[in-house]
Amino acid sequence: MTTMTTNVIRAGAPLGAARAAMIMVHGRGASAEGMLGLADAFEAGDIAYVAPQARSGSWYPQSFMAPIAQNEPHLSNALETLSDVVADVERQGVPSEKIVLLGFSQGACLALEFAARNARRFGGVAGLSGGLIGPEGTPRTYAGSLAGTPVFLGCSDIDFHIPLKRVKESAEVLKALGGNVTEIIYPGMGHTIVQDEVEHVKKILKDL
Repeated sequence: MTTMTTNVIRAGAPLGAARAAMIMVHGRGASAEGMLGLADAFEAGDIAYVAPQARSGSWYPQSFMAPIAQNEPHLSNALETLSDVVADVERQGVPSEKIVLLGFSQGACLALEFAARNARRFGGVAGLSGGLIGPEGTPRTYAGSLAGTPVFLGCSDIDFHIPLKRVKESAEVLKALGGNVTEIIYPGMGHTIVQDEVEHVKKILKDL
């Protein structure tokens, strides 16, 4: 990966032999290793798990609700990193319809925004405690189609970082892009990942 601006670490099956691949995008101040730790919970050893590491531990500096210009050039660089990772996985023989994009928190926002901006048939998209990026009123004129991609959005109704309204808006936008969206709001949940979300992701992997 000579063009990559970031480290990428892997777990699970080797890409050449894997049934599918999951690209796991960590949250602010977290790590690729931490995301790969979640791979065990999915109980799918025949999947290649690929996790890029943001150089400063953060994909962009401000809130995902800030004016987009305030997060540049970091946001564009982060989206390009994901694009590079997807292209590399495809080069190693896994087509996009067998690639699942999964992110938590800031990583969920990045994965969802990437999927919307690069809409096509993916194996799945899972945004755990996240939403599409940009301030209120950001135009959501994305091209392309998710063409029935299963999309899972899970979030608390009282998440300090992620307004409920943005989760619901993101679900509507991804539906309009042709995603097969499941949105579950967990009353009173913290900013975390719960077993029910893991089960939804396991189902996406099983159905691939």
